[in-house]
Amino acid sequence: MFSADNITLTGKITNPSGDKLTVRGELFEKEIPLKSDGTFNISFPIEYDGVYLMATKNNRAPIYLTKTSKLNISADDANFNNTIKFEGAGSAENNYWQQKNTILSKEMSNPQLFYSTEELVYLEKIKTLKNNILALINTTKLSDKSFKENEKKSLDYFEQLQILVYERYHSHYAKKEGFKTSESFPKVNPSIDYDNEADYQFSSHYKQLVNANFNNNLTSKISNEDEYTYKVALPEIKKIKSKSIKNALIQNLAYEVIAGNPDSEMLYNEIMALSDNTKLKESLTAKYNKIKTVAVGKVSPTFEYENFKGGKTSLESLKGKYVYIDVWATWCGPCRKEIPSLQSLEEKYHGKNIEFVSISIDTKKDYDKWKKFVEEKSLGGIQLFADNDWNSKFITDYAIEGIPRFILVDPQGNITSADAPRPSDPKLIEKFDELGIK
Repeated sequence: MFSADNITLTGKITNPSGDKLTVRGELFEKEIPLKSDGTFNISFPIEYDGVYLMATKNNRAPIYLTKTSKLNISADDANFNNTIKFEGAGSAENNYWQQKNTILSKEMSNPQLFYSTEELVYLEKIKTLKNNILALINTTKLSDKSFKENEKKSLDYFEQLQILVYERYHSHYAKKEGFKTSESFPKVNPSIDYDNEADYQFSSHYKQLVNANFNNNLTSKISNEDEYTYKVALPEIKKIKSKSIKNALIQNLAYEVIAGNPDSEMLYNEIMALSDNTKLKESLTAKYNKIKTVAVGKVSPTFEYENFKGGKTSLESLKGKYVYIDVWATWCGPCRKEIPSLQSLEEKYHGKNIEFVSISIDTKKDYDKWKKFVEEKSLGGIQLFADNDWNSKFITDYAIEGIPRFILVDPQGNITSADAPRPSDPKLIEKFDELGIK
């Protein structure tokens, strides 16, 4: 028997890409086992009514859950978004959401086409989209009385979001660097409350709007020379009353707890005090403990990886020289952007007391792509291929979560910098000069 306080989810996923469904919400995650025939039947409690994310291994879709939900869900995982259907208590709202997402996807699935349009055409697209969805909701029979009101508010947030992001997205997709909207382009409504817990739990559009607004404000307050955002972001996050919003924004700052950040200890302690996210705190603590092991002067973690030129190369074999390590991948745009500067460095310091090592964390399926890239781009230095992409021991030992990442090891195999300046950064030459590498 299911408890009266629990929601119930039953149904069937045909052609499943995995053996489970996952439902995620704010500080919530529930794994739902799939039987051999793709069916499932489960009961569990939720803390709030609103938007959650339902995901298979290869697909995902928003799902509206309330404490009275009793849903039967069917979908073909091979054509997930076009086949997902809901029956039972709460089905009308969820089927509406799927129809709404079909409308949005049809128009916005190609961001290049959508955001590169000129202002008047773009604004007309937004107006048409909103009106089409309003027409849909007004003709849909809904069982949840509050849903219609909340959804109309959510559509207003969708419109405001598109106004907020247009300048940046148009600049990117239309390839107009420095683009600014005209004086007549609408401004974001200044009365929007960016600290609304209920709206954050209900509306995906509001979530995106909150995040975009916060990031825009950060960008306006930090300079190009600032490596980190926490000095500006942390005081602003502390002002937020919404638990869900505070947890979401503080999670982004966890990426700045890294070996190269001199304030990592302070930031770690602040995040631990502010966040209610147990999983984040566990993973951050594990990362922070690793960071402490890669402090300046500590013995560097080692590697022994396949060399593009044949055989394997280990860090141990390079003892006696400084080693400047570039962790990168062929798919990483910022990594590729550093290649010309790295090549110039290799030429400048050829024959000096330093080796340049590039470690690719491309997946095994992209091994040939890596070899071709190294050959076609005439990459110099020592080109290595890590044995298990992001999960390679050298990568996890340095708690690397983003690339490119540069590491400098001294001739004795000790860490000089676990987060060294990039090849394009003049501070790297200053570091080399300080160490007597000339």
